[in-house]
Amino acid sequence: MRRILAVAALLAAALAVFLYVRGSAPGPLTLTSTGERYAVTVLVPRPTTGRVTAEVRVTSGDPHTVALSTVMPGMGHATPEIVADPRQPGRYVAEGELFPMAGVWELSVRLSGAAGEEVLVVKAPITG
Repeated sequence: MRRILAVAALLAAALAVFLYVRGSAPGPLTLTSTGERYAVTVLVPRPTTGRVTAEVRVTSGDPHTVALSTVMPGMGHATPEIVADPRQPGRYVAEGELFPMAGVWELSVRLSGAAGEEVLVVKAPITG
């Protein structure tokens, strides 16, 4: 009887850990920023370390190019710029490694068009 109770307790603990980890997965990240020439909303469906997809919705202005890069000033980390592909008017998608580690990152959105170039920066909290 003790073995059955011990096995049941282990299974219950394993289930609790599984549900906790699954429930603590990061939800979508939505970031907005407005500058003098452009305004954007950045959507990151899975804000985690490694390769991610980020959608940039330009809500004001008409850029020809949109590129993303990140910096973690406290650690001295930075990522190379990723040029976003235009999908529809005002909608761009970038894929790549923006967040090599968990922490608070500064996500820079560089927009360039007839109105000129502007870099909008937002804070992105990333979990591992």
